[in-house]
Amino acid sequence: MRPPRGNTTDAQESEDVSTKQRRIAAIARERPEMVFTSLAHLIDLDWLSEAYARTRKDGAVGIDGQTAADYEQDLEGNLRRLLERAKSGTYRAPPVRRVHIPKGNGETRPLGIPTLEDKVLQRAVVMILEPIYEQSFLDCSHGFRPGRSAHDALGAVRQATMSVHGGWIADIDLRKYFDTIDHGHLREFLQRRVRDGVLLRLIGKWLNAGVFEAGGVTHPDLGTPQGGVISPLLANIFLHSVLDEWFAQEVKRRLRGRAFLIRYADDFVIIFEHETDARRVMEVLPRRMSKYGLTIHPTKSRLLDFQGPDRSARETSDEAAHARDEPPGNDAFDFLGFSHYWGRSRRGQPVVKRKTSRSRWTRTLTRIWEWCRDNRHAHPLIQQAHLIQKLGGHFAYYGLADNLRSLHGLLYETHRIWRYWLGRRRRSGTMPWANYTRFSERYPLPRAVLDYPRVRLVARPL
Repeated sequence: MRPPRGNTTDAQESEDVSTKQRRIAAIARERPEMVFTSLAHLIDLDWLSEAYARTRKDGAVGIDGQTAADYEQDLEGNLRRLLERAKSGTYRAPPVRRVHIPKGNGETRPLGIPTLEDKVLQRAVVMILEPIYEQSFLDCSHGFRPGRSAHDALGAVRQATMSVHGGWIADIDLRKYFDTIDHGHLREFLQRRVRDGVLLRLIGKWLNAGVFEAGGVTHPDLGTPQGGVISPLLANIFLHSVLDEWFAQEVKRRLRGRAFLIRYADDFVIIFEHETDARRVMEVLPRRMSKYGLTIHPTKSRLLDFQGPDRSARETSDEAAHARDEPPGNDAFDFLGFSHYWGRSRRGQPVVKRKTSRSRWTRTLTRIWEWCRDNRHAHPLIQQAHLIQKLGGHFAYYGLADNLRSLHGLLYETHRIWRYWLGRRRRSGTMPWANYTRFSERYPLPRAVLDYPRVRLVARPL
């Protein structure tokens, strides 16, 4: 069904992109069973211009090597020709250029880099589809959605675990999720709400565009290339049908106690009040995933007894760990870069706390070490500015109040690394701490300050 137009053509043309998006969202919300069959007419030159404005310009270039500066030399003409090709069906999606980025555990993650023009057109399609599917997505999903963030997911995990006194945690890892999305099932899920021929053909072209790597092009039958603008939305649509709806509509009503699913893209945990519920779901979950071509990682997925430390048996064995405010043995799980564990509040009450996971903490320090090693002969002002930038990025994400001790540790280790490589510039090969103290007074690094509920960096006075 075509969303209703205004009374006149001029009125329709005068609507800006956000107005059109609000109207699409309102129709999708008021008529949840409606299937949209005509949406492509909304993409006009103004729509593409807005899509271009929302597209990142400083990213890596695709296989054509075209930069934003090149494209902007005839921006209106390029967008107009792109619009004509998209509407007429003559647009050909170029292969994505694949690179591999380190994951921090010795493995790499494949990343697809589309061309700039491909990013613009994908953004234009996302701007149409997103208002529709946002009305269907459930609150358990937090990844790559407007107005939601990883910190929202972390807050939901803490709230859920506290509400069931820890409960049982199903910590699930999907093996190579983005690379194993089944195209046939994805098209089926898309067509439950959208059957616009132009948009579906474009999505089909992107799924079949192929990957350029090692001088050749391959055409995988599965997956959406990570790095594509439209890939996060397609991935959310897939798991919304495979996991979110299934859990909300089929699983929860068969459980004895409460259960909570919290998902960020393909990372998710399920929190159960009762062990029997957890084991039943853990038994059926692999079959559910396999039905749609997904695989649960056998070694990275586990069921964890996370019940609160008020039980006498655990209280005795973990007393020392809780006194140090550290994770007691295996009674912790990682989610979105944080280790969740039972600690103590200032009043001595058991609470769920978060600290930077060991792998992420080590990865950050490794990168600082490598940068200081490679740039040990740079001017101290350059080194200082770069270290402040790296620390600022870490604190922007990990700066939670209950993570203060880990953040202080990161600052201390950064000083140790900087001092070590500054010492390598000297004939003696070392820099005494007294000398480094005077040096750091001249080139200070920021300090961590608790500004509840966040920890922020504050510049030290010179």
